[in-house]
Parts: sequence; structure tokens; C-alpha cells
Amino acid sequence: MDPYAALRFKEFNVFLGVRFAMVFAWSMQFIVIEWQVYSLTKDPLSLGLIGLMEIIPAIVMALFAGHVVDQNEKRNLLVKCILGFSVISLGLFIISLPSVVAEADTTTILYCIYLLVFLGGIVRAFLGPTVFSLLALIVPKKVYPNAATWSSTTWQLASVLGPALAGFSIGWIGVHWSMCLVFFFSLMALMALLQISRKPILNPKLGEAVMDSLKEGLRFVFGTKAILGALTLDMIAVLFGGAVALLPIYAQDILQVGAEGFGILRAAPAVGAAVTMLGSTRFPLHRSAGRKLLLAVFAFGICMIVFGLSTIFWLSVIALFLSGAVDGISMVIRQTILQLKTPDHMRGRVASVNSMFVGSSNELGAFESGLTAKYMGTVVAVVFGGCMTLATVGLTAILSPSFRKLDLQKDIELHESTS
Repeated sequence: MDPYAALRFKEFNVFLGVRFAMVFAWSMQFIVIEWQVYSLTKDPLSLGLIGLMEIIPAIVMALFAGHVVDQNEKRNLLVKCILGFSVISLGLFIISLPSVVAEADTTTILYCIYLLVFLGGIVRAFLGPTVFSLLALIVPKKVYPNAATWSSTTWQLASVLGPALAGFSIGWIGVHWSMCLVFFFSLMALMALLQISRKPILNPKLGEAVMDSLKEGLRFVFGTKAILGALTLDMIAVLFGGAVALLPIYAQDILQVGAEGFGILRAAPAVGAAVTMLGSTRFPLHRSAGRKLLLAVFAFGICMIVFGLSTIFWLSVIALFLSGAVDGISMVIRQTILQLKTPDHMRGRVASVNSMFVGSSNELGAFESGLTAKYMGTVVAVVFGGCMTLATVGLTAILSPSFRKLDLQKDIELHESTS
């Protein structure tokens, strides 16, 4: 298989640029918000509330967003999503002005941050399904697996550089000008997106009633064991196994490495995932996909336990790096399953369910981590999450032998023959 097959399409390269800029801006913004909120409150629960404020609208709006995506032209819809994000980042830039911070009380600033994060959750509900659907309209079916791998790799590279720059920029130029950089990258994404042409709407049921559309999407996801198994496994692992929300506590209080160390810690998982994903362009993961996904999530849980117990900076970085490496395997396999198993006219709705299962679990996981850290202690909370991840893998392997035996080779051959 040609490892650069998808890159031979001009619009796909533009798409990767847009995806990189948006993920970079979003991940950088989230890190800056985390740092500012914890610096203002010194309360682990306040970090969890950031995730909760984003997840509430993302979950509530997800299924409706999938319906809207399947009923509308994807390029223009993505333009609107990026414009919405740009307005939010501009708002965060304004409320982080030194004069505003000096005059306003902490509670008011927190409420403004949470409100803007809430609005960002609404934008995110539409953004994910739109990006997923647009990708399938840019490249032919025969290169879907390769395109999914490059798209996921770009996501991870942006997730590496966004948090890293956020950590360093907080120390160098402060929170306010770091927010300005976020706004700048969102504008770059918008300008790049305009180079992609409008795409046809492939849904044969345009004008379908919302409830009928949502029911059809849910029936498809819950009736397709490969998709349901991958989403459920990843959701539980991220929900209980993620320690990212607690990194400001580790950086400031446990490891005592400051803003720069925080940036390194936050970027380490994404570096590991990016390395894995780049490797997967040459060594595809579709054979024995179910077994590989189970092993990857199990290893992720082990890494989280090691990180939670570590008080040595370099050991913590290695544990996070390895957690990202195995999580990269999980992401590539999941995205390949979704691209291969989802019909064109249902991509928006399936991607919305994916965002509810997996994307939203990041924020729910942030809230769960903040809550357990407040009442159980930070270290215990991370170790507990890792143990829950191991238990989830064990149950999935025992209760779903068909998923354990999942292999995607036949699906790839079918797509190649019909392209």
C-alpha cells in the first residue's frame, strides 16, 4: 500500500492544514484556560468544571448536529464552525486583558471563562462531524484508511505543538498574548479552508424529519458491533484513564516544574501518538484490529498507573509518552473502523455518536478526574482511573469474542474493488 496515497490529492493537503491549525488552536486554548483557572483558584474541582462546561452542550447538541451535517453542504458548514470558534477565542483574549483581570473579581472572570467554554462546546458538537464527513468527500474510498491515518497523525502533531507552545508562551508572554496566538491560528484555518471547493450532499433523504434521522443513526451505530465495540472501549478508557486534566497540579505541586514543564508534560502523550501514527502509514494496523485495540488500551491503563505514582519528572514524561503511543494505535484503528463501516449519507450522525462516546469522554474524564482528585487525592485518582481501564479491557475481551477477533482486511479489499 502506498503510504502517501492520500497526500497525492491537493485538497486533502489543504484539509490537513485546516485540521492542524484548528486542533493546534483548540488544544492551545484549552491548556491556557486550564493554567489560568488553576492559578486563580488552586482548586482541582475548578479544572474538572472546565470539562463539564464543554461537555454539557456537546452531548446535548451532538445528535442534532449530526442530522444538520448530513443535511447540509460540508465546506460551508465548517466555515461557520471556525468562525464561531474565532469569536470565542477573541472573547477569551479580551477577558484576559491585564486591565480586565485587575479590575474584575475572580468569580466574574471564572464565570466568563466557563460561559465561553460552554459556547465552545456547542461549536464542537458541529465541528467534529463536519470534519469527519468532509474528509470522505475529498479522497476516493480506496484511500480512506490512509487518509484516516494521516488525518489522525495531523491531529496528534497539532496536539503536540499546541500544548507545548501554550506552556512556553504562558511563561514567555503570559496568558493574554497566548490567547491572541489562538485567535491568529483560527483565522489561518479559515483562510486555508476557502481553498477547498464546495462538496455535493450525498444524503438521499434531504428534508427528512429530525427524529426519524436521529433514530436511523442510532440504530446503525448500535447495530454495527465493530463500531459500537470500538467506541465503548475507547470511551471507558478515556473516561477513567485520562490524567491530562490534573497535569497543572502535577506540574505546580507534585513535580514542581513550572509552566515550561507543564507544556512538556502536556505534549508528551501527543508526541508518542504522533510517532505511532507516522509509523502506521507504513505498517497498517487493520489486520487483527480488535486484538490490537484491546492490547493498546490495556497498555494505556498501565502507563496511567505509572504516571500517577511517579514523583520523578523524566519518568512521568516517559509514562505519558508511552500512553500517547498506545493511544495512537487505538485512535488509528477506531478511525479506520468508522471510515470503512459508515455509509456516506450517515457520516454526520455516526461522527456525532462518536463525539458523544469518545470526544465527550475527554471532558467527562476531566470532570471525573477533578472530582476524584478533590475527594480521594490526586495520585489516588489517577491510579484508580488506570485500574478501571484495565478492568474495562478485561471485561470487553471476555464478553465480546467477536470484537476480539475483528479484522478489517476484507473491508479494505471491498472498498478498493468499488473505487
